Amino acid sequence: MRIGVPRETSPGERRVALVPESGKKLIQAGYQVAIEAGAGSAAGFPDAAYREAGVTLDPSPVTVLGADLVLKVNRPESGEVAAMRPGSIYLGSLMPLRNLDTVRALATRGITAFSTDAIPRTTRAQSMDTLSSMANISGYKGALLAATELNKYFPMLMTAAGMVPPARVFVVGAAVAGLQAIATARRLGANVFATDVRPEVKEQIESVGAKYVGIELKEAASAGGGYAKELTKEDHVRQRELLAAQCAQSDVVITTALIGGVFAPRLITADMVKGMKPGAVIMDLAADGGGNCELSRPGETVVVGGVTIVAPLNLPTTMPLHASLLFSRNLTAFLLAFTKDKTFQLDFTDDIQQGAAITHDGEVKHARTRDALHKAGT
Repeated sequence: MRIGVPRETSPGERRVALVPESGKKLIQAGYQVAIEAGAGSAAGFPDAAYREAGVTLDPSPVTVLGADLVLKVNRPESGEVAAMRPGSIYLGSLMPLRNLDTVRALATRGITAFSTDAIPRTTRAQSMDTLSSMANISGYKGALLAATELNKYFPMLMTAAGMVPPARVFVVGAAVAGLQAIATARRLGANVFATDVRPEVKEQIESVGAKYVGIELKEAASAGGGYAKELTKEDHVRQRELLAAQCAQSDVVITTALIGGVFAPRLITADMVKGMKPGAVIMDLAADGGGNCELSRPGETVVVGGVTIVAPLNLPTTMPLHASLLFSRNLTAFLLAFTKDKTFQLDFTDDIQQGAAITHDGEVKHARTRDALHKAGT
């Protein structure tokens, strides 16, 4: 069975879906593996490393896209979908609810598409979860960027000129990105507070060094699988009061909240920003999902009333070597879990394949995506 890995074509993307160590494992499992020449260069993986691992280098993206299995980091562009064979398999981070046109094109083409960001968050599937791997990087890098933007130290320092108090950092959302942001800010010496609509994460917040602040919810806000759902109107009002008070006291606010791991709720209002200290920083790590701050401009940095609002997109690509390494290991774990007799076995009775399958045999299998297409009138 042939695996093809094209170069990523999204603007600014430096990651690659398969690194040499993973290519070697897949070859040992019986696959033929080809990668577009130069596909790993921007991530720090030269062609020579792939050649040494036994991976075939191909100068043509069309050839690798014509493989039985196509591995990508991002969703395939329309031209890439057209180059894929009907009946072939796509594996990567499709983000189907954000990319309905791509889902429709994959279904029409008769391609079986697995989206790794839809893999269920279970113990068995943990090694395959690209969403968590990339969120970990975003949380780490986001905290570093916040420290760079802030006009003061993160840690408490004793100097010859006297003591400098630590910065106060407030993290909104305690899934993977939020917990990593907390841990990184603590390593940098900041005084960290954090909140989440899921009170069950209080222990996790405290385990990485932050103080938990929260409200007592009238209705549970956990959607299962480590995800949050939207709050009731009453709880939303009380949460806003908490956020306003914490933002006013903080030097840095790092937001990471996503509903169902996809779309960003607007949590930080313009009025909350007005109430913040001049020189404060908001690091909106949910910008890819639209942003948690009302004043965020995804992909841009703006200053409003003396408050710097940073809304970076695709932070994992700023650390392409480790991002590619982890992403590649996730994809490889998925493939090897279902490999038998040197072939990837489709098994939609398996909970992992069932959760990750977006399209198959000309149909959209993923229920939430199917509902979204129906609502969109397509």
